[in-house]
Amino acid sequence: MFLTMLFLTLMFLTLMFQTDVSDPDVSDPDVSDPDVSTLMFLTLMFQTDVPDPDVSDPDVSDPDVSDPDVPDPDDSDERQQQQQLLTYLIGHDLEKEARDRLDELTFTRRKLSAPRRQELRRRDPFLYATEPWVSHAPLPTELQELLKRQLHVTIVTPHLKTDLSFFLIMIVQVCSRVLDDQGVAFDHQDALVLKVSGREEFLTGDERLSDFLWVRHCMKTHSELHLSVLHFSCLPDDGVGFVDWPPVDGFSGQFSSHQDLRLDRKELDDIFMISLWDCERKLRVKLLGFDVPKLPEKCPPSVYVEASLLYGSKVCSAVSSAARPFTEEVLWNEWLEFDVLLSDLPRGVKLGFTINSAGSENTPTRQDSKRNGKMLYFVNLLLIDHRSVLCQGPHTLHMWACPTQSEEEAVTFQADKLSSATNPDIETSVAISVMLDRYCCPVVLPNATQAQPNATQAQPNRPGCALPALRPPSVRAGLGNFREDSVLYGSNLPEFLRHVPWMDRQTVEDVHWLLENWGAPESLDLAVALELLSLDFIDHKVRRLAVRRLDCLSNDEVLKYLLQLVQTLKVEPYHDSFLARFLIRRALRSKRIGHFFFWYVRSEVLGCLFFRQRMAVLLEAYLLGCGHGMLDTLRQQVLFINFVSKLRLREFLQSSNLPSEFVLPFDPRVKVGNVILEKCKIMASKKKPLWLEFCPAPSPTSTAPVGVIFKHGDDLRQDMLVIQTLVLMDSIWQDKSLDLNLIPYGCIATGHNIGMIETVRDAVTIAAIQKSRGGSAGAFKEDALFDWLKSKCPLQEIHFQTVETFVKSCAGYCVATYVLGIGDRHNDNIMITDKGNLFHIDFGHILGNWKRVLGVNRERVPFVLTPDFLYIMGRVKHRNSLYFDHFQDICMQAYLSLRSQSHLLITLFSIMLLTGMRELSSAEDMRYLREVLQEGKSEEQARAHFLEQVHVCIKQGWQVQTNWWIHILMGIK
Repeated sequence: MFLTMLFLTLMFLTLMFQTDVSDPDVSDPDVSDPDVSTLMFLTLMFQTDVPDPDVSDPDVSDPDVSDPDVPDPDDSDERQQQQQLLTYLIGHDLEKEARDRLDELTFTRRKLSAPRRQELRRRDPFLYATEPWVSHAPLPTELQELLKRQLHVTIVTPHLKTDLSFFLIMIVQVCSRVLDDQGVAFDHQDALVLKVSGREEFLTGDERLSDFLWVRHCMKTHSELHLSVLHFSCLPDDGVGFVDWPPVDGFSGQFSSHQDLRLDRKELDDIFMISLWDCERKLRVKLLGFDVPKLPEKCPPSVYVEASLLYGSKVCSAVSSAARPFTEEVLWNEWLEFDVLLSDLPRGVKLGFTINSAGSENTPTRQDSKRNGKMLYFVNLLLIDHRSVLCQGPHTLHMWACPTQSEEEAVTFQADKLSSATNPDIETSVAISVMLDRYCCPVVLPNATQAQPNATQAQPNRPGCALPALRPPSVRAGLGNFREDSVLYGSNLPEFLRHVPWMDRQTVEDVHWLLENWGAPESLDLAVALELLSLDFIDHKVRRLAVRRLDCLSNDEVLKYLLQLVQTLKVEPYHDSFLARFLIRRALRSKRIGHFFFWYVRSEVLGCLFFRQRMAVLLEAYLLGCGHGMLDTLRQQVLFINFVSKLRLREFLQSSNLPSEFVLPFDPRVKVGNVILEKCKIMASKKKPLWLEFCPAPSPTSTAPVGVIFKHGDDLRQDMLVIQTLVLMDSIWQDKSLDLNLIPYGCIATGHNIGMIETVRDAVTIAAIQKSRGGSAGAFKEDALFDWLKSKCPLQEIHFQTVETFVKSCAGYCVATYVLGIGDRHNDNIMITDKGNLFHIDFGHILGNWKRVLGVNRERVPFVLTPDFLYIMGRVKHRNSLYFDHFQDICMQAYLSLRSQSHLLITLFSIMLLTGMRELSSAEDMRYLREVLQEGKSEEQARAHFLEQVHVCIKQGWQVQTNWWIHILMGIK
């Protein structure tokens, strides 16, 4: 008995003084042991100091969602059928990766069921099914004149004339009275819905008629508005019939305060877990070795392992092993120690391992590894897991191989630092074995200190201020100085947070207090909030503040930034995050957001191995709540994509398994029918894209087929980014009542190097016009484009409208292509419609990454403004004209409007670094945007700068004509 008590006392002292307990004689349970994990979760039942639930907090579960009657779906036939459908839609089988109920995949599935049920209970079925596409931007000047006229509205049979200032409710009331007068029996309790004929687009809500996007389209094209009257009960059922995951408490993974977990004055039997903040020793890892199933063809003579402490994209500390000869089995069995205390480790910190080539067997220094060591393999391990438990004991990690320069596919930007996924190809991947210190109990990250100090908060008295003027006395002096200087202004927050030492726990506690006491979320500028979600900021409190700002956005605003928000999911250290829950909530609230969320995430599932499981589990969380109608719509789209990507053209066209009608992935408002066989073809391009045409949905006005270019082998993500940015630019201009007639045609990546592009009707390339007016010599004919436009509109009044449209669209694309640095602007990727609307296509080169021939740039001008463009504007023989002066005025307004939003534009492109696109692969690429937007310069300097670019284009226009002549002559496509 005495020996037993002595042994227990020594063990307790060992924990107190943090000595090495990794001796193999100590048979301590691994933290991943199910029994210990179960004990840990039982302990959660007795937590204290749990924060009050916050509805906007993604970590909070609705108290009603933990329904004990919900069946466990794991073994049911219904669950298996459901999982088969989900696997088909997601494009990845998550069931093969699920290990046990406490792994991150299963744990996330169950945690996300609670906020999903909460959102479904709040969801408005009518708004979800009929959400309208509206715009509250001021009407452009030319459309404001039409407000005085009446709009012809055809609703089934009645023909109405209505003022555009009328509210929609008035039109619905008229429809109801007409149906009554016609003796049509209908349930007055069943709401009437107005649907645009031939489109999946509704007119609902209390908006003015002129606020609906389709109504504005009708005004612009001088066409009638054709609507169908439906009963709400006739729309597809959006009920949710899936068997859901049994939820877990939303606080799971949040432990008691440090004070409650401390070992002081506790009996040994009362110790179930240890606070990480009591571990006053340095982090270390024992490198055991690695196995290589098959040596690469080109092997370096020797290698070494570098272990790095990673926080987001930053390397906080790094140590290297001695070099060893590179063989199929390399052994070290040596400890690598970091100059970082365990108690200072933040949530989300990773331990990264890289195998690097070495020139000799000498131990490389940090500088040597940077200079000579080429990274061969990498893998990361989260030190604090999704349950806030410190990793202990042995780990075998399957590593990722770095691609060689000859390989076409690039590694996702900084995946070696951001991803904690291991290589699923266990059989052929390099496996590295390491050992972390082990303890007698789980070591957990506390939720907080015992209590936050009380402090009197004074209201800020300066504009832009969003921080409390007084803080508790524990705040360090550095924070106080910052408060006095610049922290009162939210725009300084990102720069301040970049200098926070995140490995200093005391400082981090002060910063967390500051963030938790931030003012109203809407006081934070949107560009700042988006910046806080970038890879420079990994702290969960920082990202929570940013997400709270996003919660203030409307659905239209969320759609503008959805492409970037999906990419920032890669920055999150865990599958379950504030941002992930925000996106799932908004996707379940809006079918429009849900549609694009599905395709943006699905393309990442199919194309990005490093984040495949994360994207798949979040997509599953959305699909479990989107409803029967949405599921059927998405299933039809996936069916079409799978057929067209796997079969040859002839087999595709003859297939009878295609859906008879489906919504196009790039625009959920456009539904098409059967394929028009005789109009489909294989295009004469390197990757052999398919030109497909479909019957349009039945409509009194639309009889033209719907064209789609399906590409297999091209990365369309860059085109998506440019087109999304054009939409954003257009919204910035529309807010200034500036309609520049952009045509941001549909484009979407539906998988890895697979996607589709919308074709624009009644449009031809500039090259086709020039060839029709004189062959290759047509490139030098200044009047060729003018004559073509005039032939399309013989009436003089219509011709003036066409020239006005050309001037505005040319100005819009001149500014847009200059700001985005779009290159390879030849006459086959600039098009024009019969109505004079100029637009650009094919955005393979952006941000000044232009094509070079024999070391010389092909692009000789900042943007395209050729003599034939100037001829249409009436600028002949160097003499200005009213149209040209108007063009310059529009350009200047558009340029200065974008310049005022430079922070937002630069932030959005910085986030897209996470895609790993070749033209957007380095933070240096942002330098181009800063230069063209004249960041830091005065408005007068910016004006002079842009006018100088216009003059360069005019002066060098003949060089562009020469390039276009060569392009036609050589038949380059």
